Amino acid sequence: MALAPVFLLSLALHALIGWRVAPDLASVDDALGIALWMVLALSATLMPMGLVARRLTRPPLSSVLTWMGLLCMGFFSSLLVLTVLREVVLVAAAGFDWLWPEVVSMAVLRMDTAQALPVLALLVTLLGFWNARRTATVVRIDVPIVNLPEALQGFTVAQISDVHVGPTIKTKYLQRIVTRVNGLNANLVAITGDLVDGSVKDLGHHIAPLSQLTSTHGTFFVTGNHEYYSGAQSWIDALRALGVQVLMNEHVLVHHSIDDQDPETALMVVAGVTDFSAHHFDEAHRSDPHKAMANAPDHAVFKILLAHQPRSAQAAADAGFDLQLSGHTHGGQFWPWNHFVPLQQPFTAGLHKLQELWVYTSRGTGYWGPPKRFGAPSEITHLRLVRA
Repeated sequence: MALAPVFLLSLALHALIGWRVAPDLASVDDALGIALWMVLALSATLMPMGLVARRLTRPPLSSVLTWMGLLCMGFFSSLLVLTVLREVVLVAAAGFDWLWPEVVSMAVLRMDTAQALPVLALLVTLLGFWNARRTATVVRIDVPIVNLPEALQGFTVAQISDVHVGPTIKTKYLQRIVTRVNGLNANLVAITGDLVDGSVKDLGHHIAPLSQLTSTHGTFFVTGNHEYYSGAQSWIDALRALGVQVLMNEHVLVHHSIDDQDPETALMVVAGVTDFSAHHFDEAHRSDPHKAMANAPDHAVFKILLAHQPRSAQAAADAGFDLQLSGHTHGGQFWPWNHFVPLQQPFTAGLHKLQELWVYTSRGTGYWGPPKRFGAPSEITHLRLVRA
């Protein structure tokens, strides 16, 4: 990453905010306008430094710079969005003032909105930080299945996704997630990709808590796009060393009964595909739901697919799966980016039906980039199969 263009872009965008807001703040009090310019200058400097801190210096200073830069990124994003919204309001008010003069005081509106903007941005950033750093809440979802066998009535899957262990998410954060998942006593644990943001060398020891995950039938993992940014094969090996079953366009068979005394068992197919974009990094890893289903027994009564991106759903439906578990979208992570997810993905969050396939898209259990979640809280999903 070239540093000069990043810094120039950051300075330009922060300057845009200052140009549109600072003069109206200064009309209230010169000190307010100066204060905004000082905050913007600091943010414009720290934000790009947060992205390249490891190249500039060593820990612990690099960690401090990363945290400060990513916090500034979250604050800046709200400032920029609110500045754009303010411009829309001012244009609409100017039109109203042209039609009905003196009904709206444009000077007062400009000053009031200029004062409100940084306060709102700060509040949203603080709330978003709290939402991002708390342990994800458990979201309970019932998936209605036609002709579900009695042995699978109430079968549960605990899904975590998009944890993004990396610059600001470490061992303790992941340990809290593991403890909460284990409290669910699930029949199966699914990790649907984007677990990490960095190399095994730097982060391998931070995923150690995954070895503590407990369930009836084990823990299964599929790669996300961020694994491929971070050395996918090394992470696959590291996860397998922890006892996590990594599914690479393949499936395993699970025999499940209600309890040890129940003579009736149900045969399930638990399959997983590599990330939808994996072939851009390694052609041998091209995502293929049909290959994941290959040679599955016809008498399997339920077929579940783990696929990082929701856009694997059409191929999963064609391959004959009953349920797909995905992540990737973060539910948009913070407003207004949730409105842009449908431009790339068929589903943003929650349970949806595609033909005969149920698709559940997790909002993610961690976060990516700025430690901020607003309008899209993190989740640990507890899915339960029920008879429709």
